Amino acid sequence: MAPPAAPPARRKVPAVDESGKGLAAPPPFTLSDIKAAIPAHCFVKDTWRSMAYLARDVAVVFGLAAGAYAVNSWLLWPLYWLAQGTMFWALFVVGHDCGHQSFSNNKSLNDFVGNVVHSSILVPYHGWRVSHRAHHGNHGHVENDESWHPVSKGIYDSMEPLARLGRLSFPVALFAYPFYLWKRSPGKEGSHFDPACDLFVPSEKNMVRTSNAFNLGMIAVLAACTAALGPLAMFNLYFVPYWVNVVWLDLVTYLHHHGPQDASEKIPWYRGEEWSYLRGGLSTIDRDFGVFNKIHHDIGTHVLHHLFPQIPHYHLEEATEAVKPVLGKYYREPAKSPGPIPVHLLEPLVRSFRNDHYVEDTGDIVFYKRDPDFGRAQPAK
Repeated sequence: MAPPAAPPARRKVPAVDESGKGLAAPPPFTLSDIKAAIPAHCFVKDTWRSMAYLARDVAVVFGLAAGAYAVNSWLLWPLYWLAQGTMFWALFVVGHDCGHQSFSNNKSLNDFVGNVVHSSILVPYHGWRVSHRAHHGNHGHVENDESWHPVSKGIYDSMEPLARLGRLSFPVALFAYPFYLWKRSPGKEGSHFDPACDLFVPSEKNMVRTSNAFNLGMIAVLAACTAALGPLAMFNLYFVPYWVNVVWLDLVTYLHHHGPQDASEKIPWYRGEEWSYLRGGLSTIDRDFGVFNKIHHDIGTHVLHHLFPQIPHYHLEEATEAVKPVLGKYYREPAKSPGPIPVHLLEPLVRSFRNDHYVEDTGDIVFYKRDPDFGRAQPAK
């Protein structure tokens, strides 16, 4: 009796097929199909559970600061900077959940907690919340997306060298977030701190002013602490961890939308009738951040978060597992971290900054292109 034939090898679906689409093609399922596969309890928000995560983060932040200040050793300060910067980033994610109203069913509580935790790391909660809402509502759209969207060739050609450096160079771009809050992305005008910015409708202007007041209060707290403890102590306790937090924020958010683990794949961006909320959400990428997954509240479980941002972070993993059979090839399984530190993400990060410079000015489905002269000295125009 002949042995049974080996099962055929699973065919790898190309990112771009002969038609120019591949995974950029409209999927054979709807948003309702995905939602129907998610257990109903995954949409339930537990205020006390959310508060417990917040309390844990705050306790760790103050514990790290108290311990580092008491020891005051230059051998330990670098470890403190990395640990505390990571916890600042975790606080940002708590405020992020408040902005999506997934922290609690109580909007007033969400906005109060969001203002407090975001101002503690000098982020204007309502200003950011509104722009982040625009990001989710237009994810994957070349012109309408709000953050880390590609620049078109026309905008790219008109950018000053310093702007290109700050937006497109590794690792400089990982320090971009505070500048984005002040000036937004290339091709967009205004500031997250300015109530007159076109990001905001009239009913949101006072909310922006409220968040600005919270930030001014935090600046006063920092000034008082600096007067009491000294500039060097505050440099170590707060300002270096603040910039570590900025790097975390830019690193994670960039990797959610760039640099698929498969180097042969390109992420599609859309315009016009080709764009839809579903297709834009499917162009985001899940990541495994190793030991940091739980520390920063599973923010790496990002595809489903983009499609259903009202799901609390503590249900995202279960919900993602439930929808994988529906998504099929349209879900990019994240590469597992080889250890507690996600060093495997360095390669797609650097590769993306090296190759993802602009998209064409025309076309309803476009992919990043590389400028071979990027980084070289250019003649004066």
